[in-house]
Amino acid sequence: MTQPYDVIIIGGGVVGCMIARTLSAYQLRLLLIEKEADIGMGASSANSAIVHAGYDPVPGSLKAKMNVAANPMWDNLAGELNFPFDRRGDYVVAVTADELQGLELLLEQGRKNGVPGMHLISAEEMRHREPNINPNVTGALWAPTGGLCDTFAVTVAAAENAVQNGCQVLLETAFESFLMEGSQIIGVHTNRGDFRARWVVNAAGLNADFVMHQAGVRPEFKITPRRGEYCVLDQAEISIHNVLFPVPSCGSKGILVTATLHGNTIIGPNAELLDREDHATTRAGLEEVTQGALKLVPSINLRHVIATFAGLRARGNARCETPGVNYDSDFIIEIPKEVRGLVNLGGIDSPGLTAAPAIARRVVELMEDAGEKFIQKRDYEPIRPPRPRFRHLSRAEQTALIQNDPRYARVVCRCELVTEGEIIAEIHAPIPARTYDAIKRRTWTGTGRCLGSFDMPRVVDILAREMGVSPLEITKKGSGSEFLYRTTKEVEAHHGA
Repeated sequence: MTQPYDVIIIGGGVVGCMIARTLSAYQLRLLLIEKEADIGMGASSANSAIVHAGYDPVPGSLKAKMNVAANPMWDNLAGELNFPFDRRGDYVVAVTADELQGLELLLEQGRKNGVPGMHLISAEEMRHREPNINPNVTGALWAPTGGLCDTFAVTVAAAENAVQNGCQVLLETAFESFLMEGSQIIGVHTNRGDFRARWVVNAAGLNADFVMHQAGVRPEFKITPRRGEYCVLDQAEISIHNVLFPVPSCGSKGILVTATLHGNTIIGPNAELLDREDHATTRAGLEEVTQGALKLVPSINLRHVIATFAGLRARGNARCETPGVNYDSDFIIEIPKEVRGLVNLGGIDSPGLTAAPAIARRVVELMEDAGEKFIQKRDYEPIRPPRPRFRHLSRAEQTALIQNDPRYARVVCRCELVTEGEIIAEIHAPIPARTYDAIKRRTWTGTGRCLGSFDMPRVVDILAREMGVSPLEITKKGSGSEFLYRTTKEVEAHHGA
């Protein structure tokens, strides 16, 4: 049994990492456990990367309250944690006369939720703001507080800042059950042993129902994964500068066309309920995504698709607890009465990314209400230092960086201009990148036209060298995804024999 912790956080997605970062400001012994080989490998690395204004959630729901509370927090977060964030606003676009009524309803709903600055714009104005828009546009709803981020960059920045401030992170550590003394949770049992704590926070995303059921909490609650498929378009072929939503249907924001902070345009997602985790893309799903996107931007050409991916959203069946509000897929953020020592989160699907900093603050408030005494650290450091991104530097800055460290002169990924120096920095970062996909998410290596065919052997070699292991041990995303199984010399020796 290890030294007891004050708080153990189950789950290394954006919500769990934001909670860890928030709690690390206090005199607490913290442990975050994540079952995968890296943080942020679930919904936090496969979504639309949009910071929502807050007009979409049902008024009175926790989703609405957390979304609107968190939205203004993002500018300060981006400044402290040094991740990219662009508050460029978003549009809900009507393309028929009938859809104009939907814009009016969304506008009223946004006002009820407290979203500032929203207003309707004309079809002519929408065509002026986005030249690629469907010429049949009939009007749009403009929400200036919407924004774009790099979701994984947010997740890793929050986690690294938590580590800076004393939080321990254990990867490939899967929760299996709780350690109990009567109705008091005293820790967790994992595949890597037992860890004791006074509090456990369930931020397990798609597995949140399993975790709470292990504590005997909310036996009726179920996560039904909702798969969303996306297409990534070549930035050299099409450039959309806005976030474009369709008028939503019941239960879905619809298929959007959006810019990204990396320069690509992405389209998606659809929404398919699943009984199990399945990250595969399907022909039918991608056709649905394409048809939805063409409704907004008819000039989209499928020949310009360079990648597809799918993400899963942790849709739950929790009813809204605000009297008079009929809504049955709300967030759960609670300290349940059945057990002591558990902060229980569940059903954190969209707008969970946007809401994450407010959810973290709410966790602190709930623990305070339950009697936890929080003492601020005198040496708490809210600033997470940035690392150089070579392609974003001026020529003068690039030259100075290379003079200081020649490894930044060696380009490993030509499409995205990622250097060996950047890759090495991520391998030795506070949350070390130990797989190809971990490097890819942090540096954007392998996301251009060649999709890694040029850089992959070089990244494998750098990982092996820096980690002091054989290239045969380097994986794509963790154990079982090794790239190589023998050397070329072994093949030659076999044929020579």
